[in-house]
Amino acid sequence: MRTFAVIVPAYNEAASIGATLAALAAQTDTDFTLVIVDNASTDDTAAVVRGFAAPSGCPAGAQGCLHAAETPLSTSQHRAPFPIEVVTETERGAGTAADTGFRYAISNGATLLARTDADCLPRTDWVATARRYLTSGADLACGRSVPRRDERPSLAERHVFPAAVRLAALYGRYRKAHRTPEFRTPYVLVHGHNLALTADLYQRCGGTAREPLEAGSEDVTLLNRARRHSARIVRAEDLVVEASLRRLRAWGARRTLLWYWDRRWRPATPAEVHVR
Repeated sequence: MRTFAVIVPAYNEAASIGATLAALAAQTDTDFTLVIVDNASTDDTAAVVRGFAAPSGCPAGAQGCLHAAETPLSTSQHRAPFPIEVVTETERGAGTAADTGFRYAISNGATLLARTDADCLPRTDWVATARRYLTSGADLACGRSVPRRDERPSLAERHVFPAAVRLAALYGRYRKAHRTPEFRTPYVLVHGHNLALTADLYQRCGGTAREPLEAGSEDVTLLNRARRHSARIVRAEDLVVEASLRRLRAWGARRTLLWYWDRRWRPATPAEVHVR
């Protein structure tokens, strides 16, 4: 395990994770280990990842070619320019899967951590920018989310909805519950699919909440836990990830905003909840 680890929770992402893997392979800084957390997927998510990691010319399903967490391949042996490890978390939940990935990476020697999601496209300097923040004194860097260009966002999706999210974050900054003396730094806008932090802070603050997706915003919980332990938390506008619009398009703007606002709206079925 390299000292920098990128954590990607994945649930039924066989159709989309290939683009995320390609975006990570295109990073200007590839000196990291990629940890994919298969969150009880019922599709071929893990097989797609292992196929991407397999040595050139070796079918992903061939004996001895699977790239599992227990037998990582060296960088020179597979197509990806970094080691890839696949771990499994059977308890469904983005926060639970992320926590499993973070703790797996820490237990194997990672000291710097970053997270994105399996339907996101990090900009090519994402890892380099995250590393710069964490090695320059930040304990937690909360990056900027923009719509995926390949999903052809409308004017409203490109500008109006992100503006509403920023207004909601401004409300969060001045919300009484977020301004108590226990917090060592002001509240900032945070996205679970785009953050970087030190392993030391992750362990000190208790990490990501292991809870069902509908129970709460695991990214806000992590931020508030971190704010109780560190004053070195920054909003990093140059740490950019392109995020999928599929939740917004499935639920609509109003329901999506209410979802992010303390889960004031929740889908009727578990299948709808896991549009992520």
